[in-house]
Amino acid sequence: MNTAAPGLVLAPHLIPEAGGPFRHGIRIVLLMAATAGFLGWTLRHSEAGLRDGLRSILVARQIDAGDWRDGVRAVEHPLHPLAIVAAHRLIGGEGPEWWQRAAVAASFAAVVLLVIPLYLTGRDLFGDRAAWLGCVLFLANPLAGSVVVNVLSESTFLLAWTWGLWASVRFLRDGAFGRLLGAVAFGALAYLARPEGLLLPASLLATLLLIPFHRSTRIHWPRWRRATALLVLGAIALAGPYMAAKGTLTAKPGPARVLGLEPRSPALALEREAPMAAGQTTYETYRLATLRMIEVVLANIPLALLAAALIGVATVRATSVPARTWLFLATVLAASALALIRLHATAGYCAARNALVPGMILTLIGASGLDWLIRRVAVPGRLFGLPRERLRPGPVVWAAAVALGVILPRFREPVVETPGPFNVYWDAGRWLADSATDGEVLDLTDWSLYFSRLSGSSFAQVREAAANANVRWVVATGSQVDEPSTYSEHLRALIGDRSPVATLPGAPRPGQVQVRIFDRDAVPAAIAGVGEGRPARR
Repeated sequence: MNTAAPGLVLAPHLIPEAGGPFRHGIRIVLLMAATAGFLGWTLRHSEAGLRDGLRSILVARQIDAGDWRDGVRAVEHPLHPLAIVAAHRLIGGEGPEWWQRAAVAASFAAVVLLVIPLYLTGRDLFGDRAAWLGCVLFLANPLAGSVVVNVLSESTFLLAWTWGLWASVRFLRDGAFGRLLGAVAFGALAYLARPEGLLLPASLLATLLLIPFHRSTRIHWPRWRRATALLVLGAIALAGPYMAAKGTLTAKPGPARVLGLEPRSPALALEREAPMAAGQTTYETYRLATLRMIEVVLANIPLALLAAALIGVATVRATSVPARTWLFLATVLAASALALIRLHATAGYCAARNALVPGMILTLIGASGLDWLIRRVAVPGRLFGLPRERLRPGPVVWAAAVALGVILPRFREPVVETPGPFNVYWDAGRWLADSATDGEVLDLTDWSLYFSRLSGSSFAQVREAAANANVRWVVATGSQVDEPSTYSEHLRALIGDRSPVATLPGAPRPGQVQVRIFDRDAVPAAIAGVGEGRPARR
């Protein structure tokens, strides 16, 4: 039964289901429980491989110690460190291990809570069934688990950003200024988590500026002027003080290069995925960046789901999504694609986690396409002995089909049973604490040195450390030693052809991280047995 107001006809998929808000509450709770279970399984079968989360922990410890000024003005935006501080005060404990656990807890909680705004956004855009399908598809993405495993700031960023996305969608549907204020507030929170948070108010502003150019998207002029002014002034009022305190939009090098606030990174910069070829033209740079952008987006949404998203776009006439909402979504996707291209072209890297925002939107659209297919596909009854009948599979059957056809193919990496995502770095830290002293360690993992509680050189100092005679111990993962990179020459200059004095674990399983520790005072293999004395350190 269509329960819409007289004169308003809702698309079939947007007709409220029986059960009212209580049904949606149950769905959200079940989705949150499933997300928690998935994340718990991921934590048990994954290892941290990124250093970025450690910076947030260090800022959190700085803020917790009372150094708010330097903590807030650090390179890392402050929302994620503040979430870590809150988690640490809840779970307690002293030492680096407990701060790492607090960071895991903060990221875990943020991704579980992400279910609420994601479900509401999907429901307001495409209906009830597309809402839960979109949640399942996005949160089952291994990238969501990787964010938690590596305690990355994308967790708190996505939570704030998705609430802002929902408020923006509601504002563009009903025009309520309270929704617009919510979009501005959550956009500012997302910016306090990561500089990409600027994408939300910027895209909403661009949408408002484009609205007058087409009849189907126009709104009443006085409301348009008030909405535009409220968006601009609200964003300045909420984010302006933080920008003023930092003296810039962001101090993070990658986003600063995207915005043109810093020059392009050097050809052999440490952050580059690969050295930039000599004489590479601007055209070739942006061609490669475009290909990389497509690659990372496809890492967020498999081809089967992308095809479903195309169906969702093609069936737009069958939905009641306002044209200005589609304009907003298209603006966010276009701006995201441009930012990803610029990131690779100017900073030399672009990771799959950088494309989580367009991945989320495309996943919701893909869920809409799947919903459209679900409502139209029926099985001939003769397959079950029922001539001239057609059977429509229920939601449980379709959920199983979605899991088998879309979710399971994403789990291609070998399963590793580990005590925890940081156990190998804990072991390396204990080894260093027993064998090294302050100032003797260069740690390319950063985590091992952190857990050792020693002072030393981090990944960022790898080039300077090659000429530092005080550096005795070099710590790196197996992939850092074996695979080519922009710093391979400097790492080889440090360790030569020496064998590691410790490998943790000694016999890693496929997909498992191995940490290798080298002693620069050890005899290189090439001259082992030659002469009686130990060679001087280079």
